[in-house]
Amino acid sequence: MTNHQPRVKELSAFMLTPMNESGVDEKAFIRMLQRLVDARVDSIGVLGSTGSYGYLTLQARKRITKLALEHADGIPVMVGVGALRTRDVLELTEDAQKAGASELLLAPVSYQKLTDDEVWHLYDTVNRHLAVPLCVYDNPVTTHFSFSDELHGRLAQLSHIASIKIPGVPDDAAAAAARVARLRALIPPTVSIGVSGDAFALRGLNAGCDLWYSVLAGVFPAVCRRLVSLAAQGESRLTPEMDARLQPVWALFQRYGSLRVVAEMAAQLALTQQDSLPLPLRRIDSEGVAAVKAIVPLLTA
Repeated sequence: MTNHQPRVKELSAFMLTPMNESGVDEKAFIRMLQRLVDARVDSIGVLGSTGSYGYLTLQARKRITKLALEHADGIPVMVGVGALRTRDVLELTEDAQKAGASELLLAPVSYQKLTDDEVWHLYDTVNRHLAVPLCVYDNPVTTHFSFSDELHGRLAQLSHIASIKIPGVPDDAAAAAARVARLRALIPPTVSIGVSGDAFALRGLNAGCDLWYSVLAGVFPAVCRRLVSLAAQGESRLTPEMDARLQPVWALFQRYGSLRVVAEMAAQLALTQQDSLPLPLRRIDSEGVAAVKAIVPLLTA
């Protein structure tokens, strides 16, 4: 969370929205939220991709926003407001601001592929209705829209743009630093850069990103905070102990997708029911379940 002043090496934990075909499991959502409150993460993200916002009605999203803000115990809450129609984005924006969200998150969601001009007008329109900071969500895997650094630079001039959530950085440390530097040169110093794609976290933080927008932290915030602490200390590699814990997680994310894996992790911790994803999304297969069962004790130790 930025409030227009980037803060170094923060952890923003993005939550699962547990649900079934009958609706959202509010008790499970609150249990998961309490873990983040107890860990005192720097901020909490709700209704992002991990929060399955695209599968929820506007009313359900408003309800989740209300629950998050009621139970966050003063921790800043970032609320996703992406939707297919600009009118729905504006409705969600107004509701989240009235509810007390600290910051909003917006991805350029579409069915028809959007042009740069259409994305510019989306953010410009939303910016004119904002009273709180906005994070630009760059997630080409989900949205099928790829931001150029030039477009990021143009959007970052809008008055309420406070952060850019990038999808990852190159493997090579020098290349990663160069990638972040290219973007940094085009945006105001008041706009933070946050890395997502959890396997890239340490690399991104070391390359100059200000914060980690983390899926795993939505279930295991303590482990993720230790990784952020390593980056804050200038460490460029995981300790052997943390590497042994996290590499199997990244492999599962790659194989099944992070949403399905964290949903299974939450189920194994008895935070949610076994089936907590919206159909047609399904629980991972038996081999994946066995792998998660083996990993969860390592992450809770």
